[in-house]
Amino acid sequence: MRSVITGLRGEAGFLYIAKARELARRGVDVISFGVGQPDIPTFDHIIEEGKRALEEKFTGYTETAGIPELREAIAEYLNTRYQAGVKPDEVLATTGAKTAIFLAVAAYLGPGDEVIVPEPSYPAYPETARAMGARPVFIPLKWRGPEHGFELDVEAIEKAVTERTKMIVLTNPHNPTGALFGPEQVEAVLEIARKHGLVVLADEIYDNFVYEGGFRSILTFSGWKDHVLYVNGHSKTFSMTGWRLGYLVAAKPVIERIKRLAVNVYSCPPSISQRAGVAALKGPWEPVEKMVEEFRRRRDAVVEELRRVPGFEVAVPRGAFYVFPRVAKVLEETGMSTEEFVDHLLYSRGVVTLPGTVFPEKAGEGFIRLSYAISVERIREGVGRIREEVEKLLAEKTRR
Repeated sequence: MRSVITGLRGEAGFLYIAKARELARRGVDVISFGVGQPDIPTFDHIIEEGKRALEEKFTGYTETAGIPELREAIAEYLNTRYQAGVKPDEVLATTGAKTAIFLAVAAYLGPGDEVIVPEPSYPAYPETARAMGARPVFIPLKWRGPEHGFELDVEAIEKAVTERTKMIVLTNPHNPTGALFGPEQVEAVLEIARKHGLVVLADEIYDNFVYEGGFRSILTFSGWKDHVLYVNGHSKTFSMTGWRLGYLVAAKPVIERIKRLAVNVYSCPPSISQRAGVAALKGPWEPVEKMVEEFRRRRDAVVEELRRVPGFEVAVPRGAFYVFPRVAKVLEETGMSTEEFVDHLLYSRGVVTLPGTVFPEKAGEGFIRLSYAISVERIREGVGRIREEVEKLLAEKTRR
């Protein structure tokens, strides 16, 4: 019997981490733009609360949905920031935002169902859908050139709706492109969901990494509880990737149903992480603000340097901490595929980037992703290596 997970793909970022570590073991100075996590350690006041939880031996099972203090803190945060009207019993704490995505997809999709996924896309959405026997329907984002970047193709999303469609994915700010979708586009997607009786899986894990205006959470729109499964978490905002703490927000009946699946999958989130998560949300928030400002500096530096690379087309990312330059001109000149170009940069210059093609299915062809979760100095050195290699490749092409 064929298992539903037989055809699932891994996450390429982790594959490139392994390649980079192997090179580093050989003595290569590797500069990695591959990892999607802040390089800044978890803030001290959060670590201290985790220590207190250990010292108080708060190390057993908790409620599946999370301790009341955490659910209350999440609701208070969302209500203070977005006037969302979230109640604590509409919150489910999870073992990272990926688990929240899994639970949301598993609760609504089954064999033969369809989910609309704007692409390039974070791989977890289509892969989780496939695990449920559902079919991801990919709708390419519109590439409007380096001046305007990517935007949602709302008309194409609506045209893709069929009788099998159950869900639309909306990631804002967007991974891997760094795009920020405006309020009118978010509202249009929500209206499609209302019109056709669908749910929107709204992933706003990067909601604090916003560098220019225009972001409006889907939680600010009236009636969101009727159609939205909201995903967020602590990994990015508080640099807590290893603590594995995320959350899912939805109407209470939906949370109660999903909770039955959660208890069978992971019992409850880590108790120590939950206590630390409460401290993170209660603040102080100055460390978060300083981190975001540092990432703004890095964003400006990586865009400045990438625009000096021949053949690169670079849109300014307005959110998250990724830049997604179009390198199709370089590929055309060198005869390389996107994957070959990325491997060439890794093995010739020790620079890790990710091919756009791993953000399935096809819209990432001719693009690469760089995470600027490293220092400005390493950004400039790393992109400098890329520029030198591209100039060398293009010069060799000219001489042939």
